[in-house]
Amino acid sequence: MEFQHQPVLMNQTLNSLKLRPGGVYLDGTLGGGGHTEAILQATEPDGKVIGLDQDDEALAAASQRLKPFGERFCPIRANFAEMEQVLAAEGIAGLDGVLLDIGVSSHQLDEPDRGFSYMQDGPLDMRMDRRGGQTAADLVAELSESELANLIYRYGEEKFSRRIARRIVEQRAQTPIESTKQLAELISAAIPAAQRRKEKQHPAKRTFQALRIAVNDELGVLERGLVAAFASLKSGGRLSVITFHSLEDRIVKNYFAGLAKGCECPPEFPVCVCGKQPQALLITRHPQTATEDELQSNPRARSAKLRTVEKL
Repeated sequence: MEFQHQPVLMNQTLNSLKLRPGGVYLDGTLGGGGHTEAILQATEPDGKVIGLDQDDEALAAASQRLKPFGERFCPIRANFAEMEQVLAAEGIAGLDGVLLDIGVSSHQLDEPDRGFSYMQDGPLDMRMDRRGGQTAADLVAELSESELANLIYRYGEEKFSRRIARRIVEQRAQTPIESTKQLAELISAAIPAAQRRKEKQHPAKRTFQALRIAVNDELGVLERGLVAAFASLKSGGRLSVITFHSLEDRIVKNYFAGLAKGCECPPEFPVCVCGKQPQALLITRHPQTATEDELQSNPRARSAKLRTVEKL
């Protein structure tokens, strides 16, 4: 399947990064290359973008798409949490901006062989980097019932997590659970019919999200990536992050708030004794979201939130 992904919040993102010709930027979640292409166009004639992605299909598709930009675009297969090592290897001392679009690409969702979709049948994989590591099938086969229930509740915020975990354990005792269709049907059967009728979304959505987050350590990677990204910025550089669910957005919001906070002395202290100074300026005190026009053309942008800070 041809790699296709429609980037979200394009105009807001370009504005948030305060782009300029000659600037050096990093797109830590390259995907299909849509955001990077727009950044390269906005920073002509000599702006540069380092594009990172751990997905080999995404990297190959984006590299082909961005070939006309020549040496202004530098694609590298790496996780964005590793950006400090990447920049050191490339001899880049500091960045003018970093973009992190924390979400599954449309291609990954739409390609059955990747195992992300509960709407199509495929192997229960869900790895963004297929060079190694546990698959979703491994977790479903190996975790205890309590571990599965806790994982599904924590990362999927699924209130029927214990019923789902029990059904998984009962089913795998009879036959291995190896396909997305198997798992989606099992989850649907575990959720009460009345609840299924009430919900607009597929009953397997939250559990699939939870497994994907666990397989790829998405929240841990995000936490490490935020620290690495901010450390890699020059003074005046900006970090923009697009998230798609509350767990991610909470991490970004709290990290940015911590960067922007100065004195931590108790309120009753007459003068500051901690000496702590803010490290960043909040550019977006409230997240930016998609316009109605964008939602008409790209419904997947509905849950996207963009937050930005500027390094002082």
